[in-house]
Amino acid sequence: MNDNALIDPRSIIDPSAKLGENVSIGPWTTVGPDVEIGDGTEVASHVVIKGPTKIGENNKIFQFSSIGEDTPDLKYNGEKTRLLIGNENIIREGVTIHRGTIQDRAETTIGNKNLLMAYVHIGHDSVVGDHCILVNNTALAGHVILGDWVTLSGFTLIHQYCHIGAHSFTGMGSVIGKDVPAYVTVNGNPVAAKSINVEGLKRRGFSAEVIADIRRAYKVIYRQGLTTEAALEVLNDMQKNCSEIGLLVESLQSSKRGIVR
Repeated sequence: MNDNALIDPRSIIDPSAKLGENVSIGPWTTVGPDVEIGDGTEVASHVVIKGPTKIGENNKIFQFSSIGEDTPDLKYNGEKTRLLIGNENIIREGVTIHRGTIQDRAETTIGNKNLLMAYVHIGHDSVVGDHCILVNNTALAGHVILGDWVTLSGFTLIHQYCHIGAHSFTGMGSVIGKDVPAYVTVNGNPVAAKSINVEGLKRRGFSAEVIADIRRAYKVIYRQGLTTEAALEVLNDMQKNCSEIGLLVESLQSSKRGIVR
């Protein structure tokens, strides 16, 4: 344990846990064995962190979160799987994040600069990219993959093995059972594609010309009655003049569950 860590005496820290410089641990928080916490990370009161878990630098974890717990998946049998969390994430009250299973990645992964709001659940073997926002009570089943800059509105539910493409957006209460392509906004139960995430792209500095190209690419997929394979042929030509369409092509090519329509 680092001498510069700020540890409340009422917390319970396993002697094998590795704490970086200026880590703070609040009262009644438990940090178990095989846990590593990077420099500058703040952990509030009443948090439980179990290992094997590695947490990066300058994260902020709020009270009553459960980080790195065993998955309740019935095929899990106590194997030593992992949770990896990157840097500068904000993990709000009551968030639950489970470790992986050996039947898949044996690892759950959270990237950098994500905001996980209150009562979000991240299931086993899931991957969350960078700069994602998961609003209150969003839940990811096992094996879900989120690209970068994904925004999931409150009470979004995502079925296992779904891939959610970069820069996509879900409306409140969306129930997702298929893959969501990059840039696409979806909403509803059953969920349906509505448009592209124009506001999100503007905020991230996409030019008007690029947004117009992405909008045309969206129409190729959703407005021309094409199969996904036929749409990909058109998009492959379009990306020659707009490299950003490559993300959309990649998300379609990697889809195994089929895309939300």
